[in-house]
Amino acid sequence: MDIILLSIAFVALVVATITDIKTREVPDWVNYSIIFSGIGLRLLYSAITSEWIFLLEGLAGLALFVGLGFLMFYAAQWGGGDSKLLMGLGALIGLKFSLHPVPLLLVFLFNLLIAGSFYGLIYSFVIAVINRKKFFKNFKKILYSKQMRRFRTVKLALLVVVVFGLAFFLRNKSIDIFVLLILAALVLFLYLSFYLVIFVKAVEQAAMFKWVNPDVLTEGDWIAKNVVVNGKVLTGPKDLGIEKKKIKQLIALKKRGKVKKVLVKYGIPFVPSFLLAFILTVSLGAWWLALF
Repeated sequence: MDIILLSIAFVALVVATITDIKTREVPDWVNYSIIFSGIGLRLLYSAITSEWIFLLEGLAGLALFVGLGFLMFYAAQWGGGDSKLLMGLGALIGLKFSLHPVPLLLVFLFNLLIAGSFYGLIYSFVIAVINRKKFFKNFKKILYSKQMRRFRTVKLALLVVVVFGLAFFLRNKSIDIFVLLILAALVLFLYLSFYLVIFVKAVEQAAMFKWVNPDVLTEGDWIAKNVVVNGKVLTGPKDLGIEKKKIKQLIALKKRGKVKKVLVKYGIPFVPSFLLAFILTVSLGAWWLALF
């Protein structure tokens, strides 16, 4: 049964990845199919074998990823399709009530953090290269803005204090060299993260915002600027993804000449990182435990 459930998850992730790359959305039929398949098959297996823990594990996995999905959706990090796909994976993989070994669902979640980070950086780098003129213009603009100049001054002052502190501990041999190296790496990471934030913002401004006609909008698109008609806000960033009903209204208003184009913020198609994390989980498991 575990093999069947994981096979369904893999097929669903392949389909979702293809559609996410092509259309930047995951069809609801994929998401709802894996949610009902996960719970339905677990219910059937539990009823036949009287092992109700199998069903409870599926419900626990679903509940965990429902919470995470809503959190990421309302934090404007994922679209509704991504969140529902994650919920379905929770139902299929399930959450075992034991920490020895580490539950597969938690292994998947950790691998998703790693795969998502690398995937996001590589994808953003490719976008930056493709839109390099706009990217460098926005990067310089953000880097030398008044707010960033102040932040950079504070950052450099803190860095100097930390470096002198580490040098003092090293000179007095009051700190282990291995611990010192870890702290130095952490300080370097925090220093570089400042530029990473600017990099992400520059990529976002250079390539993630587009003015589009209402007839090319799809449900769940993030509207980046309020659409005001006759003094009334029809849709905007607060909607957390536009609905089909409002898309139809915008198309009708465009035909009447009251709306021309809509500013949309396009995020990174994140579902491919789900597939990468799933492959990592099934093939290598908790590979990161070997690092400790």
